[in-house]
Amino acid sequence: METTLDPGKTALNTTAPKQLRVIKRGGGVAAFDASKISVAMTKAFIAVEGDNAGTSSRVRDFVAEATAQIAEAFQRRMPDGGTLHIEDIQDQVELALMRAGEQKVARAYVLYREEHARARQASGGDIQKPHPTLNVTLADGSVRPLDLGRVETLVNDACAELDNVDAKKIVDDSLKNLYDGVSLDGVATALMMTARTLVEKEPNYTYVTARLLQDNLRREALSFLGIAEEATYQEMAEFYKPAFKAYIAKGIEFEQLDPQLAEFDLERLGDALDHGRDNQFTYLGLQTLYDRYFIHRDDVRYELPQVMFMRVAMGLALNEDDREARAIEFYELLSSFDYMASTPTLFNAGTVRSQLSSCYLTTVPDQLDGIYSAIRDNALLSKWAGGLGNDWTPVRALGSYIKGTNGKSQGVVPFLKVVNDTAVAVNQGGKRKGAVCAYLETWHLDIEEFIELRKNTGDDRRRTHDMNTANWVPDLFMKRVFDDQEWTLFSPSTCPDLHDLYGAAFEKRYAEYEAMTYTGQLTLYKRVKAKDLWRKMLSMLFETGHPWVTFKDPCNLRSPQQHAGVVHSSNLCTEITLNTSADEIAVCNLGSINLSQHVVDGVFDGDKLGKTVRTAVRMLDNVIDINYYAVPQARNSNFKHRPVGLGIMGFQDALYKQGIAYASDAAVSFADTSMELVSYHAIEASSDLAAERGQYQSYDGSLWSQGILPIDSIDKLKQERGADYIEVDTSTTRDWDRIRAKLASQGMRNSNVMAIAPTATISNICGVSQSIEPTYQNLFVKSNLSGEFTVVNAHMVNDLKARGLWDEVMINDLKYYDGSLQPIDRVPDDLKARYATAFEVEPKWLVDAASRRQKWIDQAQSLNLYIAGVSGKKLDVTYRMAWYRGLKTTYYLRALSASAVEKSTVDRGRLNAVGNGSAPTPEPSAAQPAASAAPTASAGTQEARGIDDFLTGKGGSGSRAPSAGEIDELGCEACQ
Repeated sequence: METTLDPGKTALNTTAPKQLRVIKRGGGVAAFDASKISVAMTKAFIAVEGDNAGTSSRVRDFVAEATAQIAEAFQRRMPDGGTLHIEDIQDQVELALMRAGEQKVARAYVLYREEHARARQASGGDIQKPHPTLNVTLADGSVRPLDLGRVETLVNDACAELDNVDAKKIVDDSLKNLYDGVSLDGVATALMMTARTLVEKEPNYTYVTARLLQDNLRREALSFLGIAEEATYQEMAEFYKPAFKAYIAKGIEFEQLDPQLAEFDLERLGDALDHGRDNQFTYLGLQTLYDRYFIHRDDVRYELPQVMFMRVAMGLALNEDDREARAIEFYELLSSFDYMASTPTLFNAGTVRSQLSSCYLTTVPDQLDGIYSAIRDNALLSKWAGGLGNDWTPVRALGSYIKGTNGKSQGVVPFLKVVNDTAVAVNQGGKRKGAVCAYLETWHLDIEEFIELRKNTGDDRRRTHDMNTANWVPDLFMKRVFDDQEWTLFSPSTCPDLHDLYGAAFEKRYAEYEAMTYTGQLTLYKRVKAKDLWRKMLSMLFETGHPWVTFKDPCNLRSPQQHAGVVHSSNLCTEITLNTSADEIAVCNLGSINLSQHVVDGVFDGDKLGKTVRTAVRMLDNVIDINYYAVPQARNSNFKHRPVGLGIMGFQDALYKQGIAYASDAAVSFADTSMELVSYHAIEASSDLAAERGQYQSYDGSLWSQGILPIDSIDKLKQERGADYIEVDTSTTRDWDRIRAKLASQGMRNSNVMAIAPTATISNICGVSQSIEPTYQNLFVKSNLSGEFTVVNAHMVNDLKARGLWDEVMINDLKYYDGSLQPIDRVPDDLKARYATAFEVEPKWLVDAASRRQKWIDQAQSLNLYIAGVSGKKLDVTYRMAWYRGLKTTYYLRALSASAVEKSTVDRGRLNAVGNGSAPTPEPSAAQPAASAAPTASAGTQEARGIDDFLTGKGGSGSRAPSAGEIDELGCEACQ
């Protein structure tokens, strides 16, 4: 640009450097303008020499020459353009004056700068440390300088007592991303974004980010409640109690909270709130709570984390004699993350609509009004946040005779299309997707079409793309597969009693019906090879992820409630096994023990676990009486049987803390002993509750009443199935005779006590591994409804640090190798084994560990199976093994195609310069947290078409199995 100093004088060319820009004191950005340097210098001379200095040729010549020199200096410094701060320019003006011997003028210029700095600081009012260049816009629209002192305090608090985090770096890097007039929320966001980018290098930054997010939460809630405009972490020690009391009043006023909460001693409960527990959250955990759990009004969250836990505790203690003491006991368990209630309980406890149950199981009758009544029940139950499992086996098959119209039935499938669309239309209270799973027995004549429901090809009117499906498989079918025999498909309209039979009684009656097909007494049937149907079931499971494989007979033969009905299906997540009928909708209430919290200094603390289990069972039992029931059949069933489902999560973290690899005998042994201890204390706790509150109504005649515990019921399964078709370890370590004696004198409060749910969401809240899952990957980006989050295995990082192996090269290697340590040469074998990821653990270890747990559980467990380098043989062996080892159910199949597996064996050491001594190579552009490019298994790919002759596929359907990267997008969030 050209700058003319005087119209009457020759123009002085002070061309600005290319694209040079100036950051102004207010945070704005403007093009470099050399004339402003001339003006500032001239004002300085006038301030010393008077007004005549402005027309003095000496002054004007000096100013022109000095301005040109300063502009040229910046041009030399940044020939390709760039950005400089206004303070840099003023420093150069001051230096030019000093070099020219103009000390008086230079001094005046310095004083001028100081005077304006003081004025800017004074305009900040009560600001601790006003930023010299940035202003923030407050909620009311007013503007004031950014309080840098508070920012530094906030970040220092967030980093307190955390190793290997740098508060100064967060502040400095955040300030570079701010602009003048930014909102307070914008400042907080910049701080969080800066901290979260560092998580992959140091896992502790996830806690830093969460603590920075707390500032937003506090400002939003405290200002709404009229407590304070904002507060630091230390100030919350004082503010939590008044905020809690104001929250209760507001929540009742807004008709969101149960008015009974105001009857508690709020002073006593407020004193029990521990603001320090806010620091336990990971960023993923706290953001999940903020987005989906905290109670809000007009999109303003006015519920703080510890207030939420106390609200849930109060909601569960409403009927207790000493409500305050129990509420504090429940609060301690929840807020410490030793135990976490299920999502519906966290959503609704203490509210005006306390729908706290997780799962509902229904049986659909074979009448039109009954079918649509069941669909209506689905909608009502889904509205109030519950996962659904529907037993569709009673509904007559395609081609069955309809007496009322003298026509033929269209079968089950068209109705399932309606169920699918209902689940989409009626989500869970506007908070989460509606989720339902349909179950069909393997002898049903519609089974072949049923297992293709999730295909992406074919008649879309006979496809369900949004709901889940599951096979309800009798033992007899598995025996026919093992023995390579034929299998006959029937319609329940002609064989209705098969639905309610299991074990030897089912086998006997099934054989009778088969005999009728040969005599002509039954004409509606189809005969297939059992192995062919089995292949098709596994093929569809591989291609579409459905239907899941669940086993009817172990669910019934080991059910404590055999005298009171039949288990016709499991639930949405395959861990609940309760009786259903036309009159009873089974209900289960879930919660999970955090095993990781019960490993102290590398040792599993059984005494602590016993105390946790006792309180947890009491909380779960309370849910039954407090719960809101959307349909009467659910209330009738729940009050009659009182089932609960206490599960576990953080199993993988508990192994890490003990230095145990998942794929090891030690891990299988820990799965056994830890679940035995949970079972031991849970059964005893329910029995003690029976002594205090009374036995459940249908107790007489149950296995409990006969002194038969879950470990004992394995004998009945062996007897009915046949010893050649089952292999289960039945060893014990506890004094179970003591428990049997207690049951004989006290009975049980709950018909069922244990079930291991997926814990997809609550494990995120607690910052631990899901349920009984192995680690998905050691470094990846997790996507869910709250956004994307970098997840790094902190246990692994700490172990690598201890060996001097955690560095930028290791981070890049992990990105490139999809979070796997296996291809990285310099990692010791013991760490490779300990931190093997889900697809690197052979499925036999998953099944073995699940078998050891299952012997202690009166219900079932959500067991995902991970199979790398998938083949028909692997699928066949894995699922046969699951049945043979006595499992009741399985859940999702996570299959990784051979091409994806091979990636980790190609170009080993490319990023491994430290390990192999080669020269370092640039990081590949594709290297990134693996979830953004998670592998899929597709039947349309060459790998899928050729996985084995076992899965013929006939060219493939083009459907794909769910990728492991989608693991947090499952319907299991409906339950937990």
